[in-house]
Amino acid sequence: MRRIGRLHGLSGSDFMIWQTSRFSIDLERPKVMGIVNVTPDSFSDGGHHASTIAALRHCEQLLKDGADILDIGGESTRPGSPAVPLDEELARVVPLVREAVVLGVPISVDTYKPAVMRAVLDMGADIVNDIWALRQPGALAVVAAHPQCGVCLMHMHRDPQTMQAAPMAGDVVSQVLSFLELQAHNLQAQGAKKDQILLDPGIGFGKTVEQNFALLARQDVLLGAGYPLLAGWSRKSSLGAVTGLDVDERMVPSVAAAVLAVDRAASVVRVHDVRETVAALAVWSAMQRTG
Repeated sequence: MRRIGRLHGLSGSDFMIWQTSRFSIDLERPKVMGIVNVTPDSFSDGGHHASTIAALRHCEQLLKDGADILDIGGESTRPGSPAVPLDEELARVVPLVREAVVLGVPISVDTYKPAVMRAVLDMGADIVNDIWALRQPGALAVVAAHPQCGVCLMHMHRDPQTMQAAPMAGDVVSQVLSFLELQAHNLQAQGAKKDQILLDPGIGFGKTVEQNFALLARQDVLLGAGYPLLAGWSRKSSLGAVTGLDVDERMVPSVAAAVLAVDRAASVVRVHDVRETVAALAVWSAMQRTG
């Protein structure tokens, strides 16, 4: 088992490890998860890395830029996007994961389909990053059969096809917290250990602009669940709503949101713009060392 980094803890003195299949990821220093979309239709970079060769080159570039973790996805989950058939997702993801697991860094796979989870975990992937928080039939059993894999449980209201048609109502922070606590409990009831689990509030997944920023402003409430947090703000529509910038112009607000999330104790930030995020976090880290 390899150990990388140190942990940015839930409280100042906590020392936490994210246990994954091949790596014990120490989160004292916040980690940057680079996004690798093997899709023709992702909202931000769909089609740019659709072939295995192009996607592998992108993986290598993200590592040069400073990514700590690679997150590979074969289905767009942007609002209104159609589901991808299982065979198609496997054909997109499996060849890339087979190549990526030899790159020497933790490999996460963004999927909610149990068959995809099983295939990539059997191949050596380290983390399942599931927008459905293992609610699809059979997903919990797949993870339970791989007792050391890391898991990221995300909150999503409704489903990708309808989530923005009828966003959440009421106090979004308390609802997200309750949901994530329940899903983490369900996973541990299947034998998973607490240190395998990260929580993701699901920015942009069935929330209004105001609700997304409430989740950032009150991120400390979510930390009360006792798990590290992943923040995924990169190029999201809420950033466009407050800046007026199109999706391909949102690098600066994306980096700003990542730094704000880390400053509020997020342990992992999932980003497209790895080099710029790593540079910004170096400035934040320098400030922390003098505090």
